[in-house]
Amino acid sequence: MGKLIGGITDAVGLTDIKGTRERGEQSAAAQREAALRAAQISAFRPVGMTSRFGSGQFDITDVGGVPRVTGASYTVAPELKAIQDQIMGLTGGAVSTAQEAQMAAQPLGAAAQRLFNLGGQYISESPEAARQRIFNQLQEARMPTQLQEEQRLASGAFGRGRAGLNIGGIGQPELYSLARAREAQRAQDIVSAEQQAQQQVQFGSGLFGLGSQRLGEQYAIPTQALGPLQSYLGTLSSIEQLGQQPFQLGLQVGGAAQGGANTGAQLLQSGLSSAAQTQQRAGDAASAQLTSFMNQALGAAVGGFTGGFGGFGGGGMGPTTGQIYGRMGPQAAQGFAYWGGSD
Repeated sequence: MGKLIGGITDAVGLTDIKGTRERGEQSAAAQREAALRAAQISAFRPVGMTSRFGSGQFDITDVGGVPRVTGASYTVAPELKAIQDQIMGLTGGAVSTAQEAQMAAQPLGAAAQRLFNLGGQYISESPEAARQRIFNQLQEARMPTQLQEEQRLASGAFGRGRAGLNIGGIGQPELYSLARAREAQRAQDIVSAEQQAQQQVQFGSGLFGLGSQRLGEQYAIPTQALGPLQSYLGTLSSIEQLGQQPFQLGLQVGGAAQGGANTGAQLLQSGLSSAAQTQQRAGDAASAQLTSFMNQALGAAVGGFTGGFGGFGGGGMGPTTGQIYGRMGPQAAQGFAYWGGSD
């Protein structure tokens, strides 16, 4: 009898463990399926579109059960493509023109360098040094004339007997007048030297300005020559952008639907996961109820036979399986029959 009771108890416990494990696996499988379906719903799906200017295409491939964008392209409308081809044919001549302009502008760079060098020579002196140099040059230029004037004045004064004349303590009148004239001329030369020194600096600076202009022209001429090419390329780019419009619209439409798809995927995954957990809890509760019922029924049957036969294992004949079934009632008997109990 002890063997029978132990067998029944083991059968009930093992079956309950097995059922719990199976229900757990079923719940996990259901949640994995929910996650996969949610990923499928929330996957980004751009929309292929076509307009007057072109069309956009997207390649969507199933990767692990989830659709993914694996390629994308756009096609410019045939009429615009023909215009592009014509403009591209013009770009070769525009490039050649720009190259010729660049070669023609190279001498301007050499001229600019010469102007820079010459201007540097003019402004290499300080203003004081330039003023003194110019003043000395003026004095040296006047010296022959001044010597002739002195000789002529001395000869005239000597011939007229006025060489030793001294009026009012100023000495010989003609020589005094000549000295005063020389002082006035010297003062004028100082002013002139200052002006010429300033003009020298301005002229040197002007040479630098001219050199900068020539250097700027060296780069400006090729840049201007590139204008037609830049215009052609800008037109090609504008046509290309028109052809890309359907492609961009397809991305925008897919992106606009992405928020709703994500929300739907979250709701679906949450609902399916909750359903799987509810199903598992219900199965666990039913298993617990069956185990409790079987334990109570078995305890009642054993208690009844213990009172009637003086306990199991005390000697004498123990109850048979049929007797146990009879004492437990039809429901318990069906439970024992299910679990395969026997003597």
